[in-house]
Amino acid sequence: MIPKETIQDIFEAARIEEVVGDFVQLKKRGSNLLGLCPFHNEKTPSFTVSSAKGIFKCFGCGKAGNSVNFIMEHEKYSYPEALKYLANKYHIVVEEQEPSPEDKIADTERENLFSIHSFAQKFYTDFMMTTEEGKAIGHTYFLERGFRADIIQKFHLGFAPLAWDSFTKSAITHGYKEELLVTSGLTINKESKLYDRFRERVMFPIHNLTGKVIGFGGRILISDKTKPKYVNSPESEIYNKSKSLYGIFFARGAIVAKDNCLLVEGYTDVISLHQAGIENVVSSSGTSLTTEQIRLISKFTKNITILYDGDPAGIKASFRGIDMILEQGMNVRIVLFPDGEDPDSYARKHRSSDVEAFIATAADDFIAFKTRLLLSETNNDPIKKAGLIHEIIQSISLIADPIIRSLYIKECAGIMSMGEQTLLNELNRLLRKKVLKGHSSDASREREEGVVDQPIFEIEQEPILKADDCSAQELDVIRLLLLYGEKTIDYVHQTSPNKEETTNMTIAQLICNDIRANQVSFDDPVYQEIFEAYAKGVDENDVPDDKLFFQHANQKVSSYAIDIITPRYELSPGWEEFRITVPQEEQRLQEVSLRAVLSLLHRRLTMLITSNQKELKELSDDSEEWADHLSRDIFLKQARNEISKRLGRILNN
Repeated sequence: MIPKETIQDIFEAARIEEVVGDFVQLKKRGSNLLGLCPFHNEKTPSFTVSSAKGIFKCFGCGKAGNSVNFIMEHEKYSYPEALKYLANKYHIVVEEQEPSPEDKIADTERENLFSIHSFAQKFYTDFMMTTEEGKAIGHTYFLERGFRADIIQKFHLGFAPLAWDSFTKSAITHGYKEELLVTSGLTINKESKLYDRFRERVMFPIHNLTGKVIGFGGRILISDKTKPKYVNSPESEIYNKSKSLYGIFFARGAIVAKDNCLLVEGYTDVISLHQAGIENVVSSSGTSLTTEQIRLISKFTKNITILYDGDPAGIKASFRGIDMILEQGMNVRIVLFPDGEDPDSYARKHRSSDVEAFIATAADDFIAFKTRLLLSETNNDPIKKAGLIHEIIQSISLIADPIIRSLYIKECAGIMSMGEQTLLNELNRLLRKKVLKGHSSDASREREEGVVDQPIFEIEQEPILKADDCSAQELDVIRLLLLYGEKTIDYVHQTSPNKEETTNMTIAQLICNDIRANQVSFDDPVYQEIFEAYAKGVDENDVPDDKLFFQHANQKVSSYAIDIITPRYELSPGWEEFRITVPQEEQRLQEVSLRAVLSLLHRRLTMLITSNQKELKELSDDSEEWADHLSRDIFLKQARNEISKRLGRILNN
């Protein structure tokens, strides 16, 4: 277990904007930061981070929490794992007791998979650096590729032994079970015999966003047509090829700084460019680009530059993947290396400044590049040229921004020596077709998948409250406690018709004392738990601040607190510029707090009246019980009427 003092140190050190900023590109908006939510697919940012309060909230999917919650949700870590991750990030030493055998048994498969992959990475790296076999084959290969020692160490490169089961035996010796080794894919069980998946190969560990090893790519060094050049880890609980990008852990900071992601094909392309000082680069590891990979990049930038080795056939084969990038609202540029060169070889032959300069000057926007490439293959054949137009317009139609679409139409018309109107007509035809399709077959498909399109403008309707529902009033009271519980006011109250007294008190005192004096409890157990914490603080003269609830051990309490306290909208500074004064809640806390408590009491009384009248109808007029209920009805209505007057409401009995 991690001591409470250490947990508190972690919470105090962790800055939410830094923690989230490692995974999401954030931009300043008012007093908060805004970005694209990493938990669901969105094109318009609704993910808000409050540096002052140390919390995040997405108004799209509803996810909310603190730094620890974010790491738990994003990386699927347990609570202790997330704490250790943040402790490592902020250089906090975590001293904990050795886990008991029971604790080890309770470890999840996911935690065990991370552990065995970490062990495997160290095994392959140590074998390459410390054994004669590893040095002679693996280390020599990397040195001959021109990789420096610091780069080899940075990417945790290694070598898998020639022997059939060296890794498996070592892992079992260190306490890892055969079942876990097979589940991880690092070991293969064939006819009840265990042997290593990776043998006689240089090893490229694949890291997730937080730097944990989740899989491997292994390249064979001998020429053997019976064996594949590359062997990759199979998919597992922690490794999904379509959602992973090689080098993303090392590149994410540079991608944000450069506001651009370079996309290459292979492991060595990434490593060579890093060695050349170009770090905003990732690889799809030889697989076709997927929507999930594009969304992963979009967390850090909206700009992708794809580096190609000059093979036209390979470039055309990748067009579908590039169209997917456009569909995600990303900007795409293409860099074509000279014949016979790829990013790896070019980076090894040229100085770092020359490589960077070449990429900057050779980058061409995708639509123009695609137009020129396909146009060169038409040989002025009208039929082929018509096919080219259809294909180019198909790509342009994927771009959401109408201004950018019109600019591309103009540019492509110039390249093809055609009138813009012809291209515009084809574009409009495609766009109309998409709209019609979206209202028919896509609608039924999306209903099946649970996807619901929202209209561009949506009028929020007030929920219809039931007679026995006081959740809105309970929420308002708890909101005021969380926002202003610690704030002190001069409470003015009348002690006689002509005399007033002023008492200095906190908002928590004002609300909690009134609620308890009227013997009101909350229907929502989470609201009740938050209220009791404030009531206890009032009694002990130690009113809690909102951070206590943001970091609460009860996940429901922390989620509720963050949801309640995070405003979706902020007042525009334009109001002040035009000298328009907008009354602020904080300037009239006594009035607001009293109204909130009175509104809750009013609602409670209405609920009691409704319940009492229902019972009254079921009783005989001449029964003693009927008289009691009638008397109760009169009393409750009188009490409610008194509160209605204080609230300024007109209520018909």
